[in-house]
Amino acid sequence: MSFIDGFMAAVPAANREAYAAHARKAWPIFAKYGALALHENWGEDVGDGQVTSMTTAVRLQPGEVVVFSWIEWPDRAARDACWAGMATDPDWAVMGDMRDAPFDASRMIYGGFASLVSLP
Repeated sequence: MSFIDGFMAAVPAANREAYAAHARKAWPIFAKYGALALHENWGEDVGDGQVTSMTTAVRLQPGEVVVFSWIEWPDRAARDACWAGMATDPDWAVMGDMRDAPFDASRMIYGGFASLVSLP
C-alpha cells in the first residue's frame, strides 16, 4: 500500500493563488522522487471544535483559511528519499526560502502515514 504525507497550514485568503502556484512549483520535484499525486484543498467548511480543531492546530488568524494537503507516495522509501534530497538536491532551490512562502510554515503541521485501508 502507499504512504501518505499529510499537511495542514493556515494560508492568508489573499494568498490563495500564490499558494496554488507554490504547490505547482513543488510538484515536479515530488514527481521526480516518485510521488503519485499531490492534493491541495482550500478550506470551505472548517469549524472550530470544542476541545480541538483544525483551526486550533494551525493557530488560524483572522483572514486566513485552513489548507489540508497530502502527497501520495508508492512507499515510504520513495518519500524518505525525497525528504533526504531536500538537503542535497539543487532542484529544491526553485522553491526559495520557506520564510518567503505564501503561508507561515512555522504553523504548518504534518506527518507521514502508512495506508491502513484504501477503498474505491
